[in-house]
Amino acid sequence: MNTIRKVVIPVAGHGTRVLPATKSTPKELLPVVDRPLLDYVVDEALQAGIEHVVMITSRGKSAIEDYFDHAYELEDALRKKKKDDILASVLKPVRNPGSMSYTRQQVPAGLGHAIWCARDIVGNEAFAISLPDVLIQNKVGALKQMVDEYEKVGGNIVAVEEVPRDKVYKYGVIAPDGEPDGKLVKMTGMVEKPPVEEAPSNLAITGRYILQPEIFDLLAETERGAGNEIQLTDAMAALMKKQPFHAYRFDGVSHDCGDKLGWLKANLAMAKEREEFAGDLADYVKTLF
Repeated sequence: MNTIRKVVIPVAGHGTRVLPATKSTPKELLPVVDRPLLDYVVDEALQAGIEHVVMITSRGKSAIEDYFDHAYELEDALRKKKKDDILASVLKPVRNPGSMSYTRQQVPAGLGHAIWCARDIVGNEAFAISLPDVLIQNKVGALKQMVDEYEKVGGNIVAVEEVPRDKVYKYGVIAPDGEPDGKLVKMTGMVEKPPVEEAPSNLAITGRYILQPEIFDLLAETERGAGNEIQLTDAMAALMKKQPFHAYRFDGVSHDCGDKLGWLKANLAMAKEREEFAGDLADYVKTLF
């Protein structure tokens, strides 16, 4: 059982649920308060001890690479104007040389295909996956919580959260082995968007995974499924027949920022945590509703 050193973040999607905002701006760079959404997701991974971030990009996503790199002209201008606080915020997301990799998914063939594109960079070690449109709000990041559990049990771990039973048809949900007890739940299967009466639980998969490298061989063999795409869940179901899987009920609140309303809620929730915004923002919101 190796330490989780790498995270794969698929950022190749078009962000169709939040168009037209994403017509010329990658969905992952939409601001949540004063930072791009993707910046929060990367910070969560670094808090978990991740050493190498692998981005799966596509045509038109070069701004993502630029965000995590130096902007020399801007930095020089801020230094000359002695705007040190702003300069510090600009430098914060710049990663160490060699600690981020970018590879392209040339065709939109699904999440499973995007993860498969990282196979040579990840190599033969367990790794994490963070979906960039899911922002999980908690002092201790969800991925850090999962890595801590992984170091105890190994295998494969999927982040889940409880959703209302009458809403399970909107999500991928897990089938627990017996009645869930505690935060770590052994899995026997998963179902994508089941009818309410057939759902095996109300524990919805929430955009964070720790998987063993054998998933790559299974993804290579996985036929196109729902939406005529290669689905990660299909390969995970095959891997579950060979290796243990656990679901982890993390502490925190998730925000689906790939959805317009979810993105708006995330902005309000994250701004509320900021001392310089919280009071005035609360007063203003009261005038609107």
